[in-house]
Amino acid sequence: MDLGKSALRQQMNGGGTSASGALGQSLSVGDIASGLKEALKTGTGKVTSQLGAQDGFNADPSIHIPLPATLQKVQSGLKMVGMSGLADDLELRLNRAAEAATPEAKRIFWSALEKMTVDDARAILNGPQDAATQYFKRTMSPDLKTAMRPVVDKNVAAAGAVKSLNSMTSAAKGLAPGMDGQSLLTDHVLDYALSGMFAYLAKEETAIRQDPAKRTTDILRKVFSN
Repeated sequence: MDLGKSALRQQMNGGGTSASGALGQSLSVGDIASGLKEALKTGTGKVTSQLGAQDGFNADPSIHIPLPATLQKVQSGLKMVGMSGLADDLELRLNRAAEAATPEAKRIFWSALEKMTVDDARAILNGPQDAATQYFKRTMSPDLKTAMRPVVDKNVAAAGAVKSLNSMTSAAKGLAPGMDGQSLLTDHVLDYALSGMFAYLAKEETAIRQDPAKRTTDILRKVFSN
């Protein structure tokens, strides 16, 4: 990583288009940008495969999707009368919807990578260990939400979550607030799905920066060697 920073400093100080590091490798700013894109491409590929598998969300306590806050009173009420199975069923279906929608995110992530500029690369290399992920989250979250919403909406419906919600609120009688079930559940799953993906992407980015074994391509080894 120091090698990449050295190249960028020379660029910014007018020192030409490349620089040699301690290992004798010459890095252009283009190489550095390509390395960052490759790191994110590798990371997003792994993360979307992991979270898009069955129980990718449901069995992972760090990103498991709970019921929306507006339904927690309903959930508590059902547990008191021994009907928690209805709430548990809805919670499972929400996690299944996120798992089904996650693979679609890979295409969106990879398309977004093409928008990264050399100036973005400069800022990222001089930032923290998850700087690329934070850049991605900051600049692409609105587009990701827009593109993923139909996929999440479809999978929320396909998972039977709305039907499960209706059964749950019907059983809860007066405890359930009035709501647009489809919209509520889609927004909830979408927010949690993106949060979980970014959390794992940050871990992957940090690992690539710190662990040589994670640099599985020539460009990653070239850019992130120190």
